[in-house]
Amino acid sequence: MDAKTLLLTRQSCPRLVAPAPDEQQLQVILDAAARVPDHAGLNPYEFIIATGEGLDRLAAIYVAAAKARGADEAALNKAQTMVYRAPMVITVVARCQPHPKVPVLEQQLAAGCAAMAMQMAAFAQGLGGIWRTGDFAFDANVNQALGLGEQDQIVGFLYLGTPAVVAPIKSTRDGSAFARWL
Repeated sequence: MDAKTLLLTRQSCPRLVAPAPDEQQLQVILDAAARVPDHAGLNPYEFIIATGEGLDRLAAIYVAAAKARGADEAALNKAQTMVYRAPMVITVVARCQPHPKVPVLEQQLAAGCAAMAMQMAAFAQGLGGIWRTGDFAFDANVNQALGLGEQDQIVGFLYLGTPAVVAPIKSTRDGSAFARWL
């Protein structure tokens, strides 16, 4: 797939099934993330990959976090099942560091760019993906269970797998609708 086609046809795929990216596909996905703009070469990101039993552990983390905030039975059931919407979930974390020239926001944006690059790399390889956030991305209990520090921020959960359905490509959006000249 050429770059222009990738950029103009990429779309999120919320219905994903096995197989997950294989080892070679995952390496391409991670390598794409490592190429994002990164002022001062800080590598302000970490990717926590969950498949198989890792998904079970992530589901348990979600359930424990939901219980800690007093969730009702319906919310607990949702917390238990949501990670299984794909055979692989990559938690994308901004691991920000103090730096005199690179503010925290810029480091978080680099981690966000990494998430987008990973989704694009998956799409380019015929895989599907969707970048989700939600309450668990901002939950201190989830952060603690994943071994994150207070300065770290989950920027998203990248769900990856094989598209369950072939969705029609959305019509090309006119990007000029969001632009203005100064």
